Amino acid sequence: MISTKIALLATTAVVGSLGAACAQTIEFTPVPFANTDAMKRQVLATPSVTYGGVTNETGYHILARSGDKIGGNVFAELVDQNGLPVTNADGSVHISVDADFTSLLPVGDKLFSVTHFESRPGAMYLSELSQDADTGMLTPISTRPVDFSEFGGLWVPCAGSVTPWGTHLGSEEYEPDARSVFEAASLDDIDDYFKPMARFFGVDPDTMTLEQFRDVFNPYHYGWLTEVAVSADGKDTVKQHLAAGRMAFELGYVMPDQKTVYMSDDGTNVGFYMFVADEAGNLDAGTLYAEKWHQTSGDGAGAADLTWVNLGHATSDEIRKIVESKPAFADIFDAVAPGEDGSCAAGFTSINTSAGQECLKVKDGMDMAASRLETRRYAAIKGATTELRKEEGITFDPATNKLFVSMSEVAKGMAKGSKQDKGGPDDVQLTVNECGAVYEFDLAADADMKSDYVAKSVKGLVAGIPTDYPENSEMAGNTCDIDGIANPDNVTFLTGTRTLIIGEDTGSGHQNDVIWAYDMETGGLTRVLSTPYGSETTSPYFYPNINGWSYIIAVVQHPYGESDEDKLADPTDAMAYVGYIGPMKAIAE
Repeated sequence: MISTKIALLATTAVVGSLGAACAQTIEFTPVPFANTDAMKRQVLATPSVTYGGVTNETGYHILARSGDKIGGNVFAELVDQNGLPVTNADGSVHISVDADFTSLLPVGDKLFSVTHFESRPGAMYLSELSQDADTGMLTPISTRPVDFSEFGGLWVPCAGSVTPWGTHLGSEEYEPDARSVFEAASLDDIDDYFKPMARFFGVDPDTMTLEQFRDVFNPYHYGWLTEVAVSADGKDTVKQHLAAGRMAFELGYVMPDQKTVYMSDDGTNVGFYMFVADEAGNLDAGTLYAEKWHQTSGDGAGAADLTWVNLGHATSDEIRKIVESKPAFADIFDAVAPGEDGSCAAGFTSINTSAGQECLKVKDGMDMAASRLETRRYAAIKGATTELRKEEGITFDPATNKLFVSMSEVAKGMAKGSKQDKGGPDDVQLTVNECGAVYEFDLAADADMKSDYVAKSVKGLVAGIPTDYPENSEMAGNTCDIDGIANPDNVTFLTGTRTLIIGEDTGSGHQNDVIWAYDMETGGLTRVLSTPYGSETTSPYFYPNINGWSYIIAVVQHPYGESDEDKLADPTDAMAYVGYIGPMKAIAE
């Protein structure tokens, strides 16, 4: 099997084609397609990486699995507002198998890690790691949950990033729909997805009343960027950045200016957002923008010129006061039902977001509240594009000044003539590709927006290929080409190379989810990790130089939990994996 050869930059200080031309080669030994039952039950990783004539023995190394006891605490145990274990309906302690983004945070002469658990209630675990100076191998020393009780708990933390100033930037995905919560006439009208959060407050979801649920559950507490800073003595400081808006955060990604933040919104009929902070390194005051897609091509994954709709300026303190006043949805918007022909009454704007078609009008004096508490709806009212589908990972290549964003599917609101466009502008008109695509954005300075990193255009970079394999084929059951991507989720750029790493979150697209290395020069793909049945790869993230060693963090979420549940033989096999590909001698930054 021939592995992909990837151009390695000599430096990232040179921007553009000149930097890309200064190259040596890097080679990942490929992982084979998992075509046997034994292979489909394993985490398979590239055994070696070669660059600059030096071969690094790599493989996959486990830091921890859900349920591991580390330094006296149980990794992935969910806890309530009092720090006590959260229990399931059968009385067992809830150990989350939904590990997601995991950061590495060097602080002084110590190394820490923060891991998300994408649950309700959610969790973050702060771990201290030791690093072997001779081998680069990492070992956990201790772990403990991060306390979010001052914010009403943590909600479905998904992907994340590390800020340029060395903190952990987290996320809260699938923000609860406040309109449905406030308009519910009975507990049956409450989405079952929301109900497990009541356990954080000691309320039993199986016996609670609607009044009990509403008493503890403020939907506007959830759906924000979070930040965790760790000091050398292992103490953490937690923030919610309410000025940046509320949405189904996949993640926020801070650009090198330490002010511009791109934010992806996961779901159906969602938007893409940019926050420009007033001050570098402080995300608690700034101006929020929403993308407007002006399509220039419908070929493949499409292409567009971009403009940005200004959603206004705010501070986190201003928004916190609004949230804690516990406004109802009806305090922010007037709403009427669409007419039979889909039209709205005079004075109301027809929008189509993840909530479907609505006719809304912002109440007098409530624009700031609407822009931050109901960012997607407000963006749609202001004319931004809210047609994107499962918008996921974000990463950046400083050498070429390109931003990359994955779209797990090109479907639903993105499809030409889609029913999801009813009542909206139908800016995105593409051919359905349920295997998804990764997009490349061109950035430029914009004096009016006070940022050097404003996306001006976008085009499809690499897409999955829908495929129908014969029933008797070893590839049967995979609906996307097994040598291409399927439902790309999180992405990371190997800084100092021409290599984009693409992780998958796919069901029938690939039976076994994969992490790929994509060669920006040739378009070639190398399989560098394969996961067990029913799992997804979450938040691959590159760390170019931690004390002379490079790592690609790779998390395996809910094995046997999304498909092939019947193949689980041992319950311990369903525990999530948190680990890394490596170690590698540090790749040049």
